[in-house]
Amino acid sequence: MNNEFQTKRRKAILKNFVEHPLFQNFILGVIIFNSILLGVMTYPDIMKNFSGPLHIMSNICVGIFTVEIVLRLMVYGKNFFQNGWNNFDFIIVAISLVPTGGAFSSFRVFRILRTLRALRLISQLERLRVIVQAIIVSIPNVAWASVLLLVIFYIFAIMGTTLFAADFYDWFGTIGKSMYTLFQVMTLESWSMGIARPVIAIHPFAWMYFVSFILVSSFIVMNVIVGVVVNAISEISADIKKQKETQNIISSNNDLKTELAKLKRQIALVETLIENEDARTSAVKIAK
Repeated sequence: MNNEFQTKRRKAILKNFVEHPLFQNFILGVIIFNSILLGVMTYPDIMKNFSGPLHIMSNICVGIFTVEIVLRLMVYGKNFFQNGWNNFDFIIVAISLVPTGGAFSSFRVFRILRTLRALRLISQLERLRVIVQAIIVSIPNVAWASVLLLVIFYIFAIMGTTLFAADFYDWFGTIGKSMYTLFQVMTLESWSMGIARPVIAIHPFAWMYFVSFILVSSFIVMNVIVGVVVNAISEISADIKKQKETQNIISSNNDLKTELAKLKRQIALVETLIENEDARTSAVKIAK
């Protein structure tokens, strides 16, 4: 029984250590440092002169990440894998441990996968987590908006191919070429001087085609997609706020229960002392 108590006590101490803001900020600092380090290691001149120290620092970062994951596994046990972000961290750290030399030196992908360590910033920063969660939640609605956008692309591609293929085959010669040209127009990349004005010079009424397409694709459909994501961010932020408020209420209730338990023990102790005093007083009277 005593050993079980000691085990729970050590686990509680370890949990407080892992969840302490100083430890979490330290891990965040290591992640940022490691991300900068990975960028520095892409410069051949720097690697030529400082390859050894940079690799040592990189391995130290991986070691810190590994120790962190091991500590969290010791604290949470099987519950560790019930959290999606914990699984994400575990996979990133596991990838970091894949060797890049020896038998694996011919697999360039293993060296490239080291850059994924920078993604741990997402799991450490709440705002980034909210955005990623919002994007994931928005995927169904964004997919339907994308289908609508694809239909609009297809309709305008047919129109463009029919109207402009003869004079601008490279841009509107086929449905595929027209859709790619329209994609460039939608991104507003050199659409006016590069595409629209040359076409308008030969087809004066082509401005109606390009302006209407931009209004529909860039200013309406894309704003719908942005609106879906923003709405999801607002909902997730509100849910997180409610969860924090609930946790604070639960924590306050637990503190109140603890204080009440202490008060009950104190009252029981006082009652015991009074009973003992009364018993002693009665014994003295009987003795007299």
